[in-house]
Amino acid sequence: MTIRQIKPEETYTLRHAVLWPDKPFDYVVLEEDADGRHFGAFRDADLVAVISLFEERGIARFRKFATRPDCQRQGVGTHLLNRVIEETRTLGAHTLWCDARLSAADFYRRFGMEPEGEVFYKGDIPYSKYVLKLRKIP
Repeated sequence: MTIRQIKPEETYTLRHAVLWPDKPFDYVVLEEDADGRHFGAFRDADLVAVISLFEERGIARFRKFATRPDCQRQGVGTHLLNRVIEETRTLGAHTLWCDARLSAADFYRRFGMEPEGEVFYKGDIPYSKYVLKLRKIP
């Protein structure tokens, strides 16, 4: 498996197919995509997982983390999130967070991420904010 930075538009098909297949394609396109760093996990030439990272003033957020269903629970997402955590540290950020589906909460906890705030919903899917403190805030 190879992980490398990719263009935002390379993430869209997988974002749509995995995260929001019942929504219009444009639903997975973010206004801020041009400002982010986007990473893809590849098996041979096949893009099997994507994640997008946005950093501003020491706070980083990842969004639209999607792994092809036939590649889930095989370590692909773990490798990809580890790369994003490494990239976040390189950027000098002190905090990394995401809005996580509650169905994936145990996955994020394995990285030391902790829930913060109340549960909220996107449609009928429950979410919570998950936060990883990388270092003390200056």
